[in-house]
Amino acid sequence: MEPENGMLLKSLVEDVGLQIVNKSSDYDKIIISSQVINRPGIQLTGFYDHFNANRLQIIGMVEDAYLQGVSQEVRQQKFNDFMSQGIPALIIAHDVDTLPECLIAAEKYNVTLLKSRKETSELIVTLMTRLNNALAPKIMRHGVFVEVYGEGLLIIGESGMGKSETALELIKRGHRLISDDAVNIKKINSSTLMGTAPDLIRNYIELRGIGVVDVRHIFGNGAVKMGEKIDLVVRLENWKKDANYDRIGNNTQYIDILGVKLPYLTVPVTPGRNLAVILEVAAMNNRQKRMGYDSARDFSERLDQYFDALEEG
Repeated sequence: MEPENGMLLKSLVEDVGLQIVNKSSDYDKIIISSQVINRPGIQLTGFYDHFNANRLQIIGMVEDAYLQGVSQEVRQQKFNDFMSQGIPALIIAHDVDTLPECLIAAEKYNVTLLKSRKETSELIVTLMTRLNNALAPKIMRHGVFVEVYGEGLLIIGESGMGKSETALELIKRGHRLISDDAVNIKKINSSTLMGTAPDLIRNYIELRGIGVVDVRHIFGNGAVKMGEKIDLVVRLENWKKDANYDRIGNNTQYIDILGVKLPYLTVPVTPGRNLAVILEVAAMNNRQKRMGYDSARDFSERLDQYFDALEEG
């Protein structure tokens, strides 16, 4: 199991397909806690101010060419100075031959030494993509997550509001379940949240009076999905007589999750309301807004034009 505050180095090595040249004694326990990859060109010249030793280090053709140009004694001293900083691992890219002084220093200071056939820039992108995904901020929220017309809808609300029943109706109408009851939410970048199901409950949905059912087995593989971007959060609540529900929709509300603002709707629940159809329309309307068309704004402009015409008449 991966640690909460990072990614095991050995998992990264296996994912990316890196070759092990020297395995440190603590190899199985090394945790990578930074998404940033460092090319230690300036450190190999002797400058270590502001050096972050927690980052993965990569040597490519440029660094190798520099090291080839110095004497063996100087090269050994540079590698000794570098390996003694306590770095998690050093990766040699571009299938560059491992310098003997590098291997000697790695063994001396118990540092994991790795190699890759990938070009330096390609390797950095690959590593950062994998680390960004693994180290992204995450949280678990109670709710139901479905994909409706390509939109990721996170349905929240108190227990008994009919979230799972609404999701089931949406599945019957051709949409897809991602998670019921609990949703793992991960911040992919500054404006994007990805929702997935915890492994234990993936593809299952709980229906009061029936129990837990396997959506994939009943409705087929097309009824479920591994994950989706969260585009809209919908809260179901009991109809409140004195509540001021939005009648036009020109006051967009937002909810903050992990520092990302998401469009947020409150849908009142009363007997006879077809929540599945309402959520289908909500998904399509949200998609139109992201594409530049806002029906509520258009309607408000029509009203303004109408009353302006009355005043002029």
